[in-house]
Amino acid sequence: MYFVYFLRSQKNQKIYCGITEKSPKERLKEHNQGVNEWSRNNRPLILVYFEAYHCKRDAEERERFYKSGVGRRIRNGILNAVSARGGPAFGGG
Repeated sequence: MYFVYFLRSQKNQKIYCGITEKSPKERLKEHNQGVNEWSRNNRPLILVYFEAYHCKRDAEERERFYKSGVGRRIRNGILNAVSARGGPAFGGG
């Protein structure tokens, strides 16, 4: 299983979009330990959304989409809906 996930920085509200084979919660722990420069500079982070995919290629394409211009607008719509519901959400892929 592959996951596309969004993390929100509690420090500055920036959004990180990534892909992982690990559980999103496990990956969040790694990010909060500062596994890369972006994570170190923007932590603490919270998991706000993730989607599950069986196919790695599908997950990679979805991650690429969310990082595109139109995809960012869709991503922001998802994040607005999630925050209106009050917590992390799971989407199917």
